[in-house]
Amino acid sequence: MARYFTDEHEWIDLEGDLATVGITDYAQGQLGDIVFVELPEVGTVIEKGKDAAVVESVKAASDVYAPISGEVMEANSALEDDPALVNTSPEEDGWFFKMTVADKAELDGLMDAAAYKSFCDSL
Repeated sequence: MARYFTDEHEWIDLEGDLATVGITDYAQGQLGDIVFVELPEVGTVIEKGKDAAVVESVKAASDVYAPISGEVMEANSALEDDPALVNTSPEEDGWFFKMTVADKAELDGLMDAAAYKSFCDSL
């Protein structure tokens, strides 16, 4: 499974033609305690860079952008009952949604783990 990162602090796990999307540990650390997550509905077609979800913390509400274009196939319903999963397991159990990959070429502009670490170190 390949993992990619965006400069908006999202991660994308690619398994075949299905991508799982969440926010990074760095992002959840910046947001603080997550109190609410609004997820996209299954079947929603989203375009790269457009709003896909909303995450609210004790500090702020932030949009989560679609890192690639595709159709939402599943939303993480566990976050509705326990949004703090984003804090405790941001890059595993705290995933936001799974989507199809409309154009694999959109993955070319994303970072690998080493590049993302470098990016965060420069902030």
